[in-house]
Amino acid sequence: MNKSILWQATCLLMAALPLTGNAQDLPAATPASSNVQLFNGPKDFKTWSIGVNGGVLAPVAPTGGSNDFSKWKGSAGYGGYVKYQILHFLALRADYVGGKLQADNSKALGNGSMPVSPYESYETKLKWSGTLNAVFNITTVNWLFRKNFVLLYGSVGGGLAGYSPTLTPTGGGSTFDYKADGKSIKELIIPVGAGLKFRLSEFINLDLGYTMYYTDGDNLDGYPKPPNKDKYSYGYAGLEFALGTKGKPQLQWHNPAAATYDELEAQKKALNTALDAANQNNARLAADVDKLTKDSDGDGVSDFFDKCPGTPDSAKVDGSGCPLPVPVVQKEEKVVITEEDTRIVKEAIQNLEFDFAKSSIKPHSYAALDRVADLLKRKNLNLKLSGHTDNVGSKERNLALSRERAESVKQYLVEKGVNASKIEAVGYGMTQPIASNKTAAGRQKNRRVEFTIF
Repeated sequence: MNKSILWQATCLLMAALPLTGNAQDLPAATPASSNVQLFNGPKDFKTWSIGVNGGVLAPVAPTGGSNDFSKWKGSAGYGGYVKYQILHFLALRADYVGGKLQADNSKALGNGSMPVSPYESYETKLKWSGTLNAVFNITTVNWLFRKNFVLLYGSVGGGLAGYSPTLTPTGGGSTFDYKADGKSIKELIIPVGAGLKFRLSEFINLDLGYTMYYTDGDNLDGYPKPPNKDKYSYGYAGLEFALGTKGKPQLQWHNPAAATYDELEAQKKALNTALDAANQNNARLAADVDKLTKDSDGDGVSDFFDKCPGTPDSAKVDGSGCPLPVPVVQKEEKVVITEEDTRIVKEAIQNLEFDFAKSSIKPHSYAALDRVADLLKRKNLNLKLSGHTDNVGSKERNLALSRERAESVKQYLVEKGVNASKIEAVGYGMTQPIASNKTAAGRQKNRRVEFTIF
């Protein structure tokens, strides 16, 4: 069988495989699950990958035939790529391919005659080729399975190739380079390809592909022979390695259509379950409503919670249905503050002194404070202590000192038996002077603790 026909048939078989096979026969396909997350962008997936491959290079393409020699030969080729998956169905891939191309004129033409050519054969070293391709995943959307085991893809792009043809003359003679200076030819190339990819794991894919390269020149075989430009093809098998955080799936295998459908189905199922449960709860609540609302004695508390059934209609009850205690009206005792009481307080204010810049009370002030404590206990009076300072020092320190001195007096009185709840101690710092702070006498008056009884 003709090698060209065999090669083309192989490529067509590879392209037709996912169209003729039943998706349910794919062993590694994952059935849809209700535990589905909708697509939130590529951040939740592996998007970068690298691939290496090896295969056969041939100076022929299924669309365009062979070049200017009658019999082409397959030669080893190799390549690699870096790919970024933009969306489920679209990726950008940078490819590199190298190897060699061979052909000769040993095969008869279609009319049975041998080709007439000044060259017997050629060999072209494909030193390198670099292309940027758009890759389209054709079978990403599958309504039966969220993660396919196999997908069909196509690619198209553009780039450059560097190659050096070596020719062998017809009738014998030494081979020679097409370019006498030995430099590589650089030509624009247009790659068009297709392939099958098999998901082996979340990290590794098996990649089978076939790409046709159309050059923008007629010098690939070293024999310019218009009107057709030269072309070549590369059939390969390789491995693709997904890069990214462990645990993240590959974006190219994600099926947004099936995931959305499964999510909606899961929500519908959950809603139906919730509705069934709500209907059952409503039925139970309806059966208990009479029990919870029946109030035989009319006190406003249902029999279910009433701990004191049979209370009179006029009785006021608490939350458990029991009568509330009748409040006892206490007679308020009026407190009269006499001139003597006022004198005792005034004497305490006049005799109250503290150590310099401190809140400790000097001992000679104790006697007057003891008489105030006796007054408060005897008549059950309330007392407000207001601490004040002059303007010497910082505002913050004076405020703290005034409060500390008022609290010091309160603490002394409490230690003498006065109820602490009857005494309020506050500090105003230097905000309420009663004399000028410009004189020593005025500042002395401003450094005080005022007593207010009531």
